[in-house]
Amino acid sequence: MQRKIRITAGGVTMEAELTESETADAFWEALPITGSANVWGEEIYFQVPVEAPLEASAREEMEVGEIAYWPPGSAFCIFFGRTPASVDEAPRAASAVNPLGKVSGDPKDFLGVRSGEEVRLERAP
Repeated sequence: MQRKIRITAGGVTMEAELTESETADAFWEALPITGSANVWGEEIYFQVPVEAPLEASAREEMEVGEIAYWPPGSAFCIFFGRTPASVDEAPRAASAVNPLGKVSGDPKDFLGVRSGEEVRLERAP
C-alpha cells in the first residue's frame, strides 16, 4: 500500500512517500501532527507524539530528501543537506534514526524554513 504524507513547513509544502516499517505504521496512525521546526544545519526536526524503538534499518548516514524518526527525542526529521554531524556532503543524523521515506520534490526548498515556524504533517489526499 502506497502511503503519502503532505509536509507543510513555513511556506514550503511537499509530499513524501512512507516506507513499510513499524515506525512508519505508528507514524501514519498518529497523523495529522503539528509542531514547531528546529533547524540543525540542513535538517529540520520536531517532537512528535510517536514512541518507537530503534529498528534494524536504523542508521546515521542519510540521503538528501530522506525523512526519518529519531527515537531519543521522539522527533520527525527532514534531511536536505549537511548537518553539524556530517563528515562529507551527505546528511548525518545526531544518532541513529529510523528511515521513514523520501520527499518527492526538491529537498533544498526546505532551506527557507526557520526555527519556530510551524510544521504540519498530514495524509496526502
